[in-house]
Amino acid sequence: MNLNDANTRRTILQCIVLGVFLVLAGRVAYLQLFDSKYKRLAAGNVLRSEVEYAPRGEIVDRNGLYIVQNKECYDLMVVYRDMNKQGFDTMQLCNLVDLSKEQLVKKLKEARYASRKAILVTSYIPKETKVRLDEYKFQGFYTVCRTARQYPRKIAGNLLGHVGEVSMRDVERNPDVYKVGDYIGITGLEAAYEEELRGVKGVKVLERDYGGAIKGSYMDGAFDSLPVPGLKLTCTIDARLQAFAEELMVGKVGAVVAIEPSTGEILVMASSPTYDPDELVGRQRGNHYMQLQNNKRQPLFNRAVKAKYPPGSTFKLVQGLIGLQEGVLTPSTAYPCHGGYHVGKVKVGCHPHSSPLDLRNAVAQSCNAYFCYVFRDIIENRKYENIKKGFDSWVEDVKSFGFGRKLGSDFLGEGAGYVPTSEYYDKVYRGSWRGLTIISLSIGQGELGCTPMQMANLAATIANRGYYYIPHIIKHVEGRDSLDSRFYEKQYVNVDAKHFEPIVEGMWRGVNVEGAGTSYAARLEGWDVCGKTGTAQNPNGQDHSTFLSFAPKDNPKIAISVYVEHGGFGASMALPIASLIEEYYLTDTIKRPHLVKAIKEKQWRVPKKYVE
Repeated sequence: MNLNDANTRRTILQCIVLGVFLVLAGRVAYLQLFDSKYKRLAAGNVLRSEVEYAPRGEIVDRNGLYIVQNKECYDLMVVYRDMNKQGFDTMQLCNLVDLSKEQLVKKLKEARYASRKAILVTSYIPKETKVRLDEYKFQGFYTVCRTARQYPRKIAGNLLGHVGEVSMRDVERNPDVYKVGDYIGITGLEAAYEEELRGVKGVKVLERDYGGAIKGSYMDGAFDSLPVPGLKLTCTIDARLQAFAEELMVGKVGAVVAIEPSTGEILVMASSPTYDPDELVGRQRGNHYMQLQNNKRQPLFNRAVKAKYPPGSTFKLVQGLIGLQEGVLTPSTAYPCHGGYHVGKVKVGCHPHSSPLDLRNAVAQSCNAYFCYVFRDIIENRKYENIKKGFDSWVEDVKSFGFGRKLGSDFLGEGAGYVPTSEYYDKVYRGSWRGLTIISLSIGQGELGCTPMQMANLAATIANRGYYYIPHIIKHVEGRDSLDSRFYEKQYVNVDAKHFEPIVEGMWRGVNVEGAGTSYAARLEGWDVCGKTGTAQNPNGQDHSTFLSFAPKDNPKIAISVYVEHGGFGASMALPIASLIEEYYLTDTIKRPHLVKAIKEKQWRVPKKYVE
């Protein structure tokens, strides 16, 4: 190729020009067809998108009474590029929205670095303040409507949980749903049913003129979307019963759980101490949360589903049932009790009562010695090659009642409790242990740990004569025909239904036959209440008081467990609380107001660990 030739030079020049043209044309085409950056910048000059928050779903109790509602409030937003750069009355704005000048200056600096972006100045502005802000028309500032929670009955703080601002982890995990500044359920039902409650946000696109003033909706709202409210939940609890239970537990530490045996629906879930859920709403939420967090009585800790307590004598019911199933016990089997169970150096004391006792009367009288014999007969049964095999079988049967594992409820944070295994004892005792070594398990002591919900579930299982429905806290979700199928399936334990009758009879005798047992104070005329007291030994102070019950004996309507830390004998604190709750639920009235007063006024020895 001769570069000196005029035609050649012309061809090369044409190619260069054509190449430059193609590059420029390609870039223009890319910007027009594929790159939305400049389109967004252009739109940002004339358009402003405002989020429209969806109201969270409200919650009612089983009778339709509202326990969680929404109230209207506003967020104050600012877009720095739209502000009046000549200045405005900052103190007037601060006074209106109850904000310090330092806080406002900090927010404006943040807005300056993102001049086109709407920045949150402050939240939870009441409607009256919003109206005044509209009158003053602070340029660049605008309000966004959203809802905040309110609790008309001031109950069930731990059960309902609270709502708070999303964390960066929440945003990163679900960026299509959450943005910085959104709210999310943090604990309780608010967290467990977040997907149903949160709704779907909407958006409003507004058009601005060259000066930044809002002209109105862009293209008559063609690109707007309406928010979709969250779903309404019907809770299984009875709000009046919940309030009554919390009232009786004031000043005490413990929990109350009541279940409808025929459905597994939780009627009461009261943890004490509790808190007013309204305290965790609004600008002071953070301060209130820290106060609750630092409270030594731990009001934020839901003892009803998380605490791990020794079940005490209520666990004797399980021992009796397993003994009957294993064939080492019959209803007529009698064992002596002379102040307790004594073998060599091992001594398990017992309160005075007649001796010997059969199974029914042993349940009614809560005899420690009787169930020590039964426990040893179970795990030392000769059909097993050694005691470890017998104990492993016992553990499996105990777990079938829902102990030592999570029940699978719809409530987040459910505790599993604890049932020790042969491997655990091999490690502790280096393989050298026997029935007497672990005899405390026979009366619900030792390493056993149960949640109040597990104990209430035991009451429901006995009431149903051998099965339970997984306890759950939601009865109905708006727009759905049913809940998860697992809540409708019977969960059978490893004991045949026929073996429950002598246990139920013993529980009935303990309540309804004067002098026959420890639970007579729980008697309700005409209701055939069945119950079992428990006094859980406590090496760190006064014993814990617990009571397990259901009523009526046939076709039961309520099963309940009450646990009061350091409450003393089961019949002294837990029993009357359970009995009053049963009376209120079954009769819709309280005929023993003197007992209510006595429970409220009864002295409770506050352990040092709970002293502020």
